Amino acid sequence: MARVTVEDCIDKVENRFELVLLAGHRARQISQGAMITVARDNDKNPVVALREIADETLSPGDLKEDLIHSLQKHVEVDEPEADGAEITDQTTAAAGDVAEQDDDANITFDRMSEEELLAGIEGLVAPEKSDDY
Repeated sequence: MARVTVEDCIDKVENRFELVLLAGHRARQISQGAMITVARDNDKNPVVALREIADETLSPGDLKEDLIHSLQKHVEVDEPEADGAEITDQTTAAAGDVAEQDDDANITFDRMSEEELLAGIEGLVAPEKSDDY
C-alpha cells in the first residue's frame, strides 16, 4: 500500500480494530459493485475503502450502522402504532379487568423475607434423573 491512509483514518476512527472492520466491510461492498466515491488510481478495494474513510466521503457512523445491519440475523420492523384513542381505550379496559381480579387477592411479589425464600428453596424437588442426560 502506497502511503495508505491509516494515519489519516485514525483521526476519523480512533479504534484501529473498528477501522479494520469498517474498511473491510466497505471493501466487500465495492467488490460487490458499490459505487466508489474517490478516484481509484489503480488501487485495490481495501485501499480505496481506506481512502474513502480518510477523505470523509463516507461517514464512519453510516458505515458502522451498515455493518451492524449486515450482520444482523433478525431485523425488527417497526410496526405502525395504533391511534392514541385506541391505545387509551385498550389500556383502560385492561386495567379494569386486572383491578377486578386483584381486588380479591392483593398479592405483592416484590417483598419476600429471607426465611420465606429459604423455605421456598427447601420445598423444591429435584427433577428425576433420566438416561437422556
